[in-house]
Amino acid sequence: MSTSTMVILGLIVVLVLWIVVIYNGLVGMRQRVNQAFADIDVQLKQRHDLIPNLIETVKGYAAHERGTLDAVVKARNAAIAAQGPAAQAAAENVLSGALRQLFALSEAYPDLKASANFQQLQNELSDIENKLAAARRFFNNAVQEYNTGIQQFPAALFAASLGFTQKEFFDLGEKRAELDQAPQVKF
Repeated sequence: MSTSTMVILGLIVVLVLWIVVIYNGLVGMRQRVNQAFADIDVQLKQRHDLIPNLIETVKGYAAHERGTLDAVVKARNAAIAAQGPAAQAAAENVLSGALRQLFALSEAYPDLKASANFQQLQNELSDIENKLAAARRFFNNAVQEYNTGIQQFPAALFAASLGFTQKEFFDLGEKRAELDQAPQVKF
């Protein structure tokens, strides 16, 4: 075999190995995005499962506040049915607003506010909200790394042809400033 043939063959092997390394890196980033979204899904499921208990607790103290309770149930059902980061973020924004209204009710009902069950559920929901915020940050970071990875040279040359497409951020949209504020606790 001639030297030029060996050099060409060596370059082809290096090129193939280089493409394999880039491909595997992109696969790893895509898997981190999928895993991060699954983490958000777990936190959302816990949140959705906690809401019926919260509603039942409030019903015992504020039975005539049916509109607020119905709004929370409707928002929860919409959040459960939402698919994809954008739709889930929008549905979760509506649910967060409905939950804020529900917690505002506790101000009008001192017995409800003092209820140990209500306080426990409120604390659990607060804990889930904190975990959810962390999961969203992790997901958005993974999406940012993945999107950057498929856009950078040399991966950009063949990422699309290998099935790597942009992912959506879990964006809270216009309500971000409202949701970033810490809830006010009054005694």
